[in-house]
Amino acid sequence: MAMGMVNGSRRGGRRGSRRTPMADINVTPFVDVMLVLLIIFMVTAPLLAAGVPIDLPESRANALAPEEDPVTLSIDSDGFIYLGDDRLAPGELPERLANIRPGADGGLPQVTLRADQGLQYGRVMAVMGELNRAGFNAISLVTSGSDSPP
Repeated sequence: MAMGMVNGSRRGGRRGSRRTPMADINVTPFVDVMLVLLIIFMVTAPLLAAGVPIDLPESRANALAPEEDPVTLSIDSDGFIYLGDDRLAPGELPERLANIRPGADGGLPQVTLRADQGLQYGRVMAVMGELNRAGFNAISLVTSGSDSPP
């Protein structure tokens, strides 16, 4: 009945027998790859927040705390308006602002306005007027940092 157990054990009866395969997984390369991916995502995540290239004006204002789900409105140097990364057609801004839902607290979210420094003041004020008309009273103007006073 015990034909497979010639020398008392199944594993080591012969001197030249092959070793059994190792059943453990070496996780060190996996951890290395995951750490590299984590660093890549940490570096690229802030770059994805501002997808429209804009030459921002300089300011010495203090930075605000970031919101969880901000509404980003951008105006490029040609005067085109972007909601997030979507370019809006002329006259589409009021309709898109009306479709933004209030947050959990019942209030409208804060809008982050990014405008190119070469734009005319009237163009930026027209966009801010539309924001006010749609009920957005909390508007943050984004600038690049500067150490020199005006």
